[in-house]
Amino acid sequence: MVGSSHEAMHRIFQKDPALLTRALQKVLQVPFPDPYDFVAMNVDLTEIEPVERRVDTLLRAETGEGTYLLVVESQGKPDERKRGSWPYYLSYLHEKYRCEPVLIVVTQNSATARWAAEPIHLGVEGCPSLTVRPFVLGPDNVPVIADEQAAEEDVPLAVLSAMTHGRGRQAPAILESLATALRTIDRDTAAVFVQFVDSCLADDQARQMWRDLMTAIQYFWRHPLAEQVREEGREEGRVEGRVEGRAEERAAMVVRMLSFRGLPVSDAVRARLEYCSDLDALAQWVERATYVEKAEDIFSEDTL
Repeated sequence: MVGSSHEAMHRIFQKDPALLTRALQKVLQVPFPDPYDFVAMNVDLTEIEPVERRVDTLLRAETGEGTYLLVVESQGKPDERKRGSWPYYLSYLHEKYRCEPVLIVVTQNSATARWAAEPIHLGVEGCPSLTVRPFVLGPDNVPVIADEQAAEEDVPLAVLSAMTHGRGRQAPAILESLATALRTIDRDTAAVFVQFVDSCLADDQARQMWRDLMTAIQYFWRHPLAEQVREEGREEGRVEGRVEGRAEERAAMVVRMLSFRGLPVSDAVRARLEYCSDLDALAQWVERATYVEKAEDIFSEDTL
Protein backbone atom coordinates (compact mmCIF):
# COMPACT_ATOMS: atom_id res chain seq x y z
CA MET A 1 0.00 0.00 0.00
CA VAL A 2 1.31 3.45 -0.96
CA GLY A 3 1.36 5.66 2.11
CA SER A 4 2.66 9.03 0.88
CA SER A 5 2.79 11.34 -2.12
CA HIS A 6 6.59 10.92 -2.17
CA GLU A 7 6.22 7.20 -2.74
CA ALA A 8 3.37 7.49 -5.23
CA MET A 9 5.20 10.05 -7.38
CA HIS A 10 7.94 7.56 -8.25
CA ARG A 11 6.05 4.25 -7.86
CA ILE A 12 3.81 5.14 -10.81
CA PHE A 13 6.84 4.69 -13.07
CA GLN A 14 7.42 1.22 -11.62
CA LYS A 15 3.83 0.38 -12.49
CA ASP A 16 4.16 1.74 -16.04
CA PRO A 17 7.83 2.28 -17.02
CA ALA A 18 6.86 3.33 -20.54
CA LEU A 19 5.19 6.40 -19.03
CA LEU A 20 8.63 7.63 -18.01
CA THR A 21 10.05 7.54 -21.52
CA ARG A 22 6.86 9.09 -22.95
CA ALA A 23 7.25 11.91 -20.44
CA LEU A 24 10.86 12.42 -21.50
CA GLN A 25 9.91 12.47 -25.17
CA LYS A 26 6.60 14.37 -25.14
CA VAL A 27 6.78 16.55 -22.03
CA LEU A 28 10.49 17.38 -21.84
CA GLN A 29 11.18 17.05 -25.59
CA VAL A 30 14.19 14.79 -24.94
CA PRO A 31 15.11 12.65 -28.01
CA PHE A 32 15.12 9.47 -25.95
CA PRO A 33 15.01 6.27 -28.07
CA ASP A 34 11.98 3.99 -27.77
CA PRO A 35 12.75 1.12 -25.34
CA TYR A 36 11.81 -2.43 -26.21
CA ASP A 37 12.29 -3.75 -22.67
CA PHE A 38 12.40 -2.54 -19.07
CA VAL A 39 13.87 -4.14 -15.95
CA ALA A 40 13.37 -2.87 -12.40
CA MET A 41 16.70 -2.71 -10.56
CA ASN A 42 17.92 -2.63 -6.97
CA VAL A 43 17.67 0.93 -5.69
CA ASP A 44 20.40 0.43 -3.06
CA LEU A 45 23.60 2.19 -4.15
CA THR A 46 25.44 1.68 -0.86
CA GLU A 47 29.09 0.66 -1.17
CA ILE A 48 31.21 -1.19 1.40
CA GLU A 49 31.52 1.98 3.46
CA PRO A 50 28.61 2.29 5.94
CA VAL A 51 26.95 5.22 4.15
CA GLU A 52 23.47 4.35 2.95
CA ARG A 53 22.46 5.77 -0.43
CA ARG A 54 19.23 4.85 -2.16
CA VAL A 55 17.44 6.19 -5.20
CA ASP A 56 13.65 6.16 -5.26
CA THR A 57 13.17 4.16 -8.46
CA LEU A 58 15.76 2.66 -10.81
CA LEU A 59 14.82 1.15 -14.19
CA ARG A 60 16.96 -0.30 -16.93
CA ALA A 61 15.68 0.56 -20.41
CA GLU A 62 16.89 -1.45 -23.39
CA THR A 63 16.75 0.50 -26.65
CA GLY A 64 18.03 0.11 -30.18
CA GLU A 65 20.65 2.73 -29.33
CA GLY A 66 21.92 1.05 -26.17
CA THR A 67 21.06 0.53 -22.51
CA TYR A 68 20.01 3.38 -20.24
CA LEU A 69 19.51 3.51 -16.48
CA LEU A 70 16.54 5.71 -15.56
CA VAL A 71 16.99 7.19 -12.07
CA VAL A 72 13.72 8.61 -10.70
CA GLU A 73 13.80 10.86 -7.64
CA SER A 74 10.59 12.14 -6.00
CA GLN A 75 11.23 15.53 -4.41
CA GLY A 76 8.80 17.27 -2.06
CA LYS A 77 10.96 20.30 -1.29
CA PRO A 78 14.49 21.61 -1.97
CA ASP A 79 17.20 19.61 -0.22
CA GLU A 80 20.75 20.81 -0.76
CA ARG A 81 22.10 17.37 0.17
CA LYS A 82 20.73 16.09 -3.12
CA ARG A 83 23.14 18.33 -5.00
CA GLY A 84 25.87 16.06 -3.69
CA SER A 85 23.91 12.80 -3.86
CA TRP A 86 22.68 13.08 -7.45
CA PRO A 87 26.13 13.38 -9.08
CA TYR A 88 27.24 10.43 -6.93
CA TYR A 89 24.27 8.31 -8.09
CA LEU A 90 25.03 8.94 -11.75
CA SER A 91 28.78 8.38 -11.44
CA TYR A 92 28.35 5.21 -9.39
CA LEU A 93 25.78 3.72 -11.76
CA HIS A 94 27.86 4.51 -14.82
CA GLU A 95 30.96 2.93 -13.25
CA LYS A 96 29.11 -0.17 -12.05
CA TYR A 97 26.93 -0.94 -15.07
CA ARG A 98 28.86 0.79 -17.89
CA CYS A 99 25.71 2.28 -19.43
CA GLU A 100 24.24 5.77 -19.53
CA PRO A 101 22.35 6.97 -16.41
CA VAL A 102 19.51 9.51 -16.79
CA LEU A 103 18.26 11.50 -13.77
CA ILE A 104 14.56 12.44 -13.69
CA VAL A 105 13.15 14.42 -10.75
CA VAL A 106 9.37 14.47 -10.20
CA THR A 107 7.65 16.99 -7.95
CA GLN A 108 4.25 18.54 -7.25
CA ASN A 109 5.75 21.92 -6.34
CA SER A 110 6.77 24.61 -8.86
CA ALA A 111 9.44 26.14 -6.62
CA THR A 112 10.96 22.71 -6.02
CA ALA A 113 10.89 22.04 -9.77
CA ARG A 114 12.83 25.25 -10.46
CA TRP A 115 15.36 24.36 -7.76
CA ALA A 116 15.82 20.81 -9.03
CA ALA A 117 16.33 21.98 -12.62
CA GLU A 118 19.33 24.13 -11.71
CA PRO A 119 22.54 22.55 -13.09
CA ILE A 120 24.88 21.12 -10.48
CA HIS A 121 28.47 22.24 -11.10
CA LEU A 122 31.39 20.58 -9.34
CA GLY A 123 34.89 22.00 -9.64
CA VAL A 124 36.30 25.41 -10.54
CA GLU A 125 33.67 28.16 -10.79
CA GLY A 126 33.00 28.93 -14.43
CA CYS A 127 34.95 25.86 -15.55
CA PRO A 128 33.48 22.86 -13.69
CA SER A 129 34.94 19.37 -13.93
CA LEU A 130 31.45 17.85 -13.70
CA THR A 131 28.01 19.25 -14.52
CA VAL A 132 24.74 17.43 -13.80
CA ARG A 133 21.52 18.65 -15.44
CA PRO A 134 18.47 16.85 -14.02
CA PHE A 135 15.34 16.43 -16.10
CA VAL A 136 12.37 17.66 -14.07
CA LEU A 137 8.67 16.73 -14.31
CA GLY A 138 6.49 19.14 -12.35
CA PRO A 139 3.45 21.43 -12.42
CA ASP A 140 4.96 23.72 -15.06
CA ASN A 141 5.42 21.05 -17.73
CA VAL A 142 3.27 18.00 -16.91
CA PRO A 143 0.15 18.52 -19.06
CA VAL A 144 -3.20 19.28 -17.44
CA ILE A 145 -5.49 16.52 -18.71
CA ALA A 146 -9.07 17.62 -18.07
CA ASP A 147 -10.66 16.07 -21.14
CA GLU A 148 -12.14 12.57 -21.11
CA GLN A 149 -10.87 11.63 -24.57
CA ALA A 150 -7.34 12.78 -23.79
CA ALA A 151 -7.42 10.87 -20.49
CA GLU A 152 -8.57 7.68 -22.23
CA GLU A 153 -5.81 7.97 -24.85
CA ASP A 154 -3.08 7.83 -22.19
CA VAL A 155 -4.44 6.77 -18.81
CA PRO A 156 -1.05 6.63 -16.99
CA LEU A 157 -0.25 10.18 -18.14
CA ALA A 158 -3.71 11.27 -16.95
CA VAL A 159 -2.89 9.69 -13.57
CA LEU A 160 0.37 11.65 -13.43
CA SER A 161 -1.58 14.79 -14.33
CA ALA A 162 -4.01 14.23 -11.45
CA MET A 163 -1.14 13.51 -9.05
CA THR A 164 0.61 16.73 -10.10
CA HIS A 165 -2.31 19.13 -10.60
CA GLY A 166 -5.09 17.73 -8.40
CA ARG A 167 -5.88 20.95 -6.57
CA GLY A 168 -7.63 24.29 -7.16
CA ARG A 169 -10.31 25.09 -9.71
CA GLN A 170 -9.06 22.63 -12.31
CA ALA A 171 -9.19 19.63 -9.96
CA PRO A 172 -12.85 18.63 -10.61
CA ALA A 173 -12.38 18.39 -14.39
CA ILE A 174 -9.07 16.52 -14.03
CA LEU A 175 -10.43 13.99 -11.54
CA GLU A 176 -13.72 13.48 -13.40
CA SER A 177 -11.91 12.85 -16.69
CA LEU A 178 -9.58 10.37 -15.03
CA ALA A 179 -12.46 8.59 -13.30
CA THR A 180 -14.08 8.03 -16.69
CA ALA A 181 -10.81 6.89 -18.26
CA LEU A 182 -10.20 4.32 -15.52
CA ARG A 183 -13.25 2.42 -16.76
CA THR A 184 -11.34 1.62 -19.96
CA ILE A 185 -8.48 -0.32 -18.33
CA ASP A 186 -8.35 -3.49 -16.24
CA ARG A 187 -9.71 -3.10 -12.71
CA ASP A 188 -6.60 -4.25 -10.87
CA THR A 189 -4.39 -1.67 -12.60
CA ALA A 190 -7.09 0.95 -12.05
CA ALA A 191 -7.16 0.15 -8.33
CA VAL A 192 -3.40 0.79 -8.07
CA PHE A 193 -3.71 4.08 -9.94
CA VAL A 194 -6.57 5.08 -7.64
CA GLN A 195 -4.30 4.77 -4.62
CA PHE A 196 -1.48 6.70 -6.30
CA VAL A 197 -3.81 9.63 -6.92
CA ASP A 198 -5.34 9.47 -3.44
CA SER A 199 -1.88 9.61 -1.84
CA CYS A 200 -0.97 12.77 -3.78
CA LEU A 201 -4.11 14.86 -3.19
CA ALA A 202 -3.11 17.27 -0.43
CA ASP A 203 -6.31 19.30 -0.76
CA ASP A 204 -8.99 17.80 1.52
CA GLN A 205 -11.86 18.70 -0.81
CA ALA A 206 -10.10 17.21 -3.82
CA ARG A 207 -9.34 13.99 -1.93
CA GLN A 208 -12.93 13.67 -0.74
CA MET A 209 -14.22 14.26 -4.26
CA TRP A 210 -11.83 11.59 -5.57
CA ARG A 211 -13.01 9.08 -2.95
CA ASP A 212 -16.62 9.87 -3.75
CA LEU A 213 -15.96 9.34 -7.46
CA MET A 214 -14.20 6.06 -6.82
CA THR A 215 -16.94 4.88 -4.49
CA ALA A 216 -19.49 5.60 -7.18
CA ILE A 217 -17.69 3.34 -9.69
CA GLN A 218 -16.62 0.81 -7.03
CA TYR A 219 -12.86 1.09 -7.56
CA PHE A 220 -12.02 2.70 -4.26
CA TRP A 221 -13.47 -0.22 -2.32
CA ARG A 222 -11.18 -2.73 -4.03
CA HIS A 223 -8.12 -1.28 -2.34
CA PRO A 224 -6.77 -1.52 1.26
CA LEU A 225 -6.87 2.27 1.30
CA ALA A 226 -10.62 2.04 1.81
CA GLU A 227 -10.47 -0.13 4.92
CA GLN A 228 -10.58 2.81 7.31
CA VAL A 229 -13.53 4.32 5.48
CA ARG A 230 -15.32 0.97 5.44
CA GLU A 231 -14.79 0.58 9.18
CA GLU A 232 -16.16 4.06 9.80
CA GLY A 233 -19.19 3.16 7.72
CA ARG A 234 -19.69 -0.08 9.68
CA GLU A 235 -19.44 1.77 12.98
CA GLU A 236 -21.93 4.36 11.81
CA GLY A 237 -24.27 1.59 10.74
CA ARG A 238 -24.06 -0.09 14.17
CA VAL A 239 -24.93 3.15 15.95
CA GLU A 240 -27.62 4.59 13.68
CA GLY A 241 -28.86 1.56 11.83
CA ARG A 242 -27.22 0.04 8.78
CA VAL A 243 -29.58 1.28 6.09
CA GLU A 244 -30.06 4.72 7.61
CA GLY A 245 -26.33 5.22 7.97
CA ARG A 246 -25.60 4.26 4.37
CA ALA A 247 -28.37 6.53 3.11
CA GLU A 248 -26.99 9.49 5.04
CA GLU A 249 -23.50 8.77 3.77
CA ARG A 250 -24.63 8.72 0.13
CA ALA A 251 -26.72 11.86 0.54
CA ALA A 252 -23.72 13.68 1.99
CA MET A 253 -21.60 12.37 -0.87
CA VAL A 254 -23.96 13.91 -3.42
CA VAL A 255 -23.83 17.30 -1.68
CA ARG A 256 -20.02 17.20 -1.45
CA MET A 257 -19.69 16.33 -5.12
CA LEU A 258 -22.04 19.07 -6.29
CA SER A 259 -20.48 21.68 -4.00
CA PHE A 260 -16.92 20.82 -5.02
CA ARG A 261 -17.90 21.17 -8.68
CA GLY A 262 -19.15 24.66 -7.88
CA LEU A 263 -22.87 23.92 -8.30
CA PRO A 264 -25.24 25.66 -5.84
CA VAL A 265 -27.21 23.17 -3.72
CA SER A 266 -30.59 24.58 -2.70
CA ASP A 267 -32.39 23.78 0.54
CA ALA A 268 -34.98 21.86 -1.48
CA VAL A 269 -32.30 19.61 -2.98
CA ARG A 270 -30.70 19.04 0.41
CA ALA A 271 -34.05 18.21 1.98
CA ARG A 272 -34.93 15.65 -0.70
CA LEU A 273 -31.54 14.01 -0.26
CA GLU A 274 -31.77 13.96 3.53
CA TYR A 275 -35.22 12.38 3.58
CA CYS A 276 -34.47 9.71 0.97
CA SER A 277 -33.81 6.19 2.28
CA ASP A 278 -33.77 4.45 -1.11
CA LEU A 279 -30.16 3.31 -1.46
CA ASP A 280 -30.51 2.52 -5.17
CA ALA A 281 -31.84 5.99 -5.94
CA LEU A 282 -29.10 7.61 -3.88
CA ALA A 283 -26.44 5.58 -5.69
CA GLN A 284 -27.83 6.82 -9.01
CA TRP A 285 -27.81 10.42 -7.76
CA VAL A 286 -24.17 10.05 -6.67
CA GLU A 287 -23.19 9.08 -10.21
CA ARG A 288 -25.24 11.88 -11.77
CA ALA A 289 -23.63 14.42 -9.42
CA THR A 290 -20.35 13.92 -11.30
CA TYR A 291 -21.67 15.38 -14.58
CA VAL A 292 -24.98 17.28 -14.24
CA GLU A 293 -24.95 21.00 -15.05
CA LYS A 294 -27.17 21.97 -12.10
CA ALA A 295 -27.98 20.26 -8.82
CA GLU A 296 -31.69 19.75 -9.55
CA ASP A 297 -30.84 17.62 -12.59
CA ILE A 298 -29.72 14.70 -10.43
CA PHE A 299 -33.41 13.88 -9.87
CA SER A 300 -34.36 13.99 -13.55
CA GLU A 301 -35.00 10.68 -15.24
CA ASP A 302 -33.95 12.32 -18.52
CA THR A 303 -30.41 12.82 -17.19
CA LEU A 304 -28.05 10.32 -18.83
